[in-house]
Amino acid sequence: EEEEEIEEEEEEEECDVSTLLRDYFQIGSDSSTGNGARLKTLYDEWSRADPDRMGQITAAIPGVRVLRQDPWECLISFICSSNNNIPRITLLLERLRQRYGRELVRIPPSDGDDGEPWSFFSFPTLRNLSEVSEQELRELGFGYRAKYIRQTVELLSEREEEFKDRSIEQGEETEGYETSCRSSLYLHSLRDHDQSSSSLDHVQTALTEFCGVGRKVADCVALFSLDRRDAVPVDVHVLRMAIRNYGAGEFLTGRGTTSLTPAVYARVGDLFRERFGSYAGWAHSVLFVAELPSFRGVLPVEMVREMDEWKQQEMAEKAAAKKKKVVSKMKKDQS
Repeated sequence: EEEEEIEEEEEEEECDVSTLLRDYFQIGSDSSTGNGARLKTLYDEWSRADPDRMGQITAAIPGVRVLRQDPWECLISFICSSNNNIPRITLLLERLRQRYGRELVRIPPSDGDDGEPWSFFSFPTLRNLSEVSEQELRELGFGYRAKYIRQTVELLSEREEEFKDRSIEQGEETEGYETSCRSSLYLHSLRDHDQSSSSLDHVQTALTEFCGVGRKVADCVALFSLDRRDAVPVDVHVLRMAIRNYGAGEFLTGRGTTSLTPAVYARVGDLFRERFGSYAGWAHSVLFVAELPSFRGVLPVEMVREMDEWKQQEMAEKAAAKKKKVVSKMKKDQS
């Protein structure tokens, strides 16, 4: 009987792990994404909408999908991404886990290896970080982002209490949620809104209340953790991509424009949504991946050449604009 119970527990654990992995990678039982659309079907739809570029990219880089991350971890991670690079972001988040998270597993060094054990840590809970001062975070290397994290933790703690109070009034169960999910009730509630454009605006507004969260970070959190597949994070790189490939220059003052006003930000996002539909955020991610240096080797030669030529032209335009500005200042100083 004991052996049967152990086997049942192991099967249940395997089932739970499988469910978690499928949820995290947004893979359904029929190899579908979160709401039933198959990834291949989406690739085909996007390729028909943009055969010259997306069609070639999806053929060269198959299988790019968006992860369904925990909203709390995702929020803090993208706050850390402000004016930062991927290796540095990874380092900061690893320090956060090691200092305030819980050790999940320790892997001993292999035979004959004198190295240290390799440990994996959970992401710290909201409760864990609520006890951490701004100074402690600065000492870990977070710099000015320490203030953003500290203020975000304080505001989110308030939102948690407000949400729990409302849930209790409505007779909903909240006890033990943080322990089991190591997450945020309030942020998870933002997943429950419908997929209308007004709902996306609501999610963005809720997220931009947090310190260090602008429109782009809000869209990143919405796309990668809150099921907003139509959220399109826009930065200067995406703006340039939209100008180069999708005619965004028509509503900008000049081809080299990199000024992301609220109106330009919204228009670029709409441009992607109009072309790629309700999964525009996923399509945007595929296009963004194709711009990374590590994938240049698998892309068509002509596409890589176009990227290089555009970049050189951009650099020339920037240099010309800078020179013009210097000359203008010199003339002003002389007058």
